[in-house]
Amino acid sequence: MLPAQHRIRDAGQYRAVLRDRRAGRAGGSLLAVHVIDADAFGLSPEDRVGPRVGFVVSKAVGNAVVRSRAKRVLRHVARDALSEIDPGLDIVVRANPAIAGASSHDVAREFDRMLAKATRRQRPDVSRETDSRETSGRSHQDASRVRR
Repeated sequence: MLPAQHRIRDAGQYRAVLRDRRAGRAGGSLLAVHVIDADAFGLSPEDRVGPRVGFVVSKAVGNAVVRSRAKRVLRHVARDALSEIDPGLDIVVRANPAIAGASSHDVAREFDRMLAKATRRQRPDVSRETDSRETSGRSHQDASRVRR
């Protein structure tokens, strides 16, 4: 079981991690990991005692027994990794249907790999830089249409 202070609990916290443009994402055959630096949301370091983790296991994974097993395995893997994870991170792990037939060892290996990849892909600020690149790309395309 994950300690209460290490759990993402409400829908707003899940939404913040899954929909933020700064989030790092990485997906594999068994699971997808979404990571965001919670300090970006204004939480002071005193309010945080460590990383928070949440899990999304849909009905596509299997029936209730299979989904519950997948959640137990994911909680166990995350609990074992808590000491190695940056305390300022919020992490959401989405289980893919292939997790139903995977061993705990395979899930742990994929979790570690996807977490490292998602953490590397995390972007500190994408707001204006991305918008200016998109705009300049469109104007370039429009100019090429005029030349034809």
